Amino acid sequence: MFEPLQPVSPALTLDSESASQGPGAKPSSDANLLDDYSRVVSDVVDRVGPSVVRIDVKRGGRSGGSGSGVIVSSDGLALTNSHVVQGSRAVALTTLEGRELQARVLGDDPDTDLALLRVEADVSLPAARLGDSSKLKRGQIAIAIGNPLGFDATVTAGVISALGRSLQSRTGRMIEDVVQTDAALNPGNSGGPLVSSAGEIVGINTAVIMGAQGICFAVASNTANFVAGEIARHGRVRRAYIGVGAATTAIPRRIALRLELEYTTGARLLSVDQAGPAAHAGLLSGDIIIGLDGRPVTSVGDLLRALDAEKINRTVAVDVLRRSERLRVWIGPVERPAAT
Repeated sequence: MFEPLQPVSPALTLDSESASQGPGAKPSSDANLLDDYSRVVSDVVDRVGPSVVRIDVKRGGRSGGSGSGVIVSSDGLALTNSHVVQGSRAVALTTLEGRELQARVLGDDPDTDLALLRVEADVSLPAARLGDSSKLKRGQIAIAIGNPLGFDATVTAGVISALGRSLQSRTGRMIEDVVQTDAALNPGNSGGPLVSSAGEIVGINTAVIMGAQGICFAVASNTANFVAGEIARHGRVRRAYIGVGAATTAIPRRIALRLELEYTTGARLLSVDQAGPAAHAGLLSGDIIIGLDGRPVTSVGDLLRALDAEKINRTVAVDVLRRSERLRVWIGPVERPAAT
């Protein structure tokens, strides 16, 4: 664990060197804070950097480009982006020290732009730990490690800019619960880790807004953990489907108090597929889902995780806020169509 950065005291004492530089001089504690920040970043890179790999893809005997990935288990499981490896069953991984390993694609999930790889060799590799992205806060340090534009082992740092974003995947579906950061990303960073100051993966870097500065996105680590588990067990991600698009939203305090709600956020429906199970159950755009099958729904991420394969072809209770009233409806989720 790192020691927290100490706040600057409002009463600062200048040393003789600072005092001699006049009233515009920076107090020495400012330099100490920068040194502390630098040590945090460099220590994280020392710990997580060896787990980051370059991924080279061949399609039809030709180079299919490259990206980044991160080892998440010492026996050779690695996460990357679906768009990095899509269409390939085997890829080459290059470690920080230059060792090349062959890996196969266990499965990919275009809906979240994630893929899981398995190193073919019987080796023990340095692995990074997946953190809990639900505990992230805006303004936290965020460190991106990857191989942008062929420059291996590149490090950039910034902050968590926003949480709970939605991002359109290459299939046209929305990736929910995306982490926004201003840590600079470039082509080739795709699939590399976004890391917290505690040295835990909090996202898998996936996209930038071209032409903008400091608007970059990573798939949340909790989503990555779920997807990796599904692919490891089933070779694909099976999901229940109710036919809605949603975003995390705050519940007005007066409503939360009046209804004695335990949580103050939910998943607001932005769209409802009129041919889907939610519409058949009477859900409307603007409704806020706060519970599904007895589990609280405080975010889009909660809703996505609740709609797992176990819910397919079952009738489940869904708790909803409509305007200022609480309702319960019954929905029969179906299996989500495969991404194409």
